[in-house]
Amino acid sequence: MTGNPEDGKAGAAAALTCVVPDEAGGERLDKLLAAAFKDLSRSRLRVLLEQGHVGTGGRTITDPSHRVKPGQVFELVVPPAEPATPEPQSMPLTVVYEDADVLVIDKPAGMVVHPAPGNPDFTLVNALLAHCGDSLSGIGGVCRPGIVHRLDKDTSGLLVVAKTDRAHAGLSGQFGDRTIRRTYAALVWGLPSPASGTISGAIGRSATDRKKMAVVTRGGKAAVTHYQRLRGFGLAAALVECRLETGRTHQIRVHLASIGHPVVGDPVYGGGLTPARAKRLPAALKPVFAAFTRQALHARRLEFLHPADGRPLAFEVGLAADIQALIGALSEI
Repeated sequence: MTGNPEDGKAGAAAALTCVVPDEAGGERLDKLLAAAFKDLSRSRLRVLLEQGHVGTGGRTITDPSHRVKPGQVFELVVPPAEPATPEPQSMPLTVVYEDADVLVIDKPAGMVVHPAPGNPDFTLVNALLAHCGDSLSGIGGVCRPGIVHRLDKDTSGLLVVAKTDRAHAGLSGQFGDRTIRRTYAALVWGLPSPASGTISGAIGRSATDRKKMAVVTRGGKAAVTHYQRLRGFGLAAALVECRLETGRTHQIRVHLASIGHPVVGDPVYGGGLTPARAKRLPAALKPVFAAFTRQALHARRLEFLHPADGRPLAFEVGLAADIQALIGALSEI
């Protein structure tokens, strides 16, 4: 292969070539391209094929199943990445790690990850576009950060973002085969017993409220959460560590609620201050917990292999200040 796919940034096209080796004779063209240009995702290569950016001997080839011949030279032109639709917006970011391929941030509670109806701007994506600028390569043909996983708006903590198509493909693969390790800390109501265990239950849309997720017996997607109680505060609450084996929407919140220990403050899954819970708290703490209206959930540790060179990377951050304040108050019990 000659050329560099990462040259396909905004304003510059990349011209790439590859020669079919003898042992690849008879293979599909899309398979050849995937092997030759590993810095581009398969989906990106398929789009480039279908849009007429692949050719050989002066002919344009758009059929992914085209059979190649030994010695054939294929040319791939990666057009300049289009500007992202979201506008760059300068916002404070706590950057834990950054290089040419990936960026790890400590997301604050209250920040939406991706623009959506109701949250069109001032999201993490807007902030990343401003922060990264020209260092972003075209992910899927667009200059944008590659969001390979998300945290709920009111969940704080570590999140990794891809800056290049190569990193996006590599990280997505690790999430797909479940080799990325994510560890969370949650402050929950009550004292989970046993102190450690595994919660297995498929998660799907709630039958009674389509805006919520639930553990379901039919349909849904398999979900597994491993938990361990780190510290108890009388019978009122406990600090729990959760490790995700799968990554379903609201997984930790739904699973902990399903065993009777919802995350403190969770407004969706029963984490508010009920009269029964209030009885277990000193009078001075009741207004403190009544005022805490976001789930006390924090992504504290993230481990993955660097998508460019395979280096093992591990990051850990302390609990968000508001969760630390709750734990400090509970320590008086």
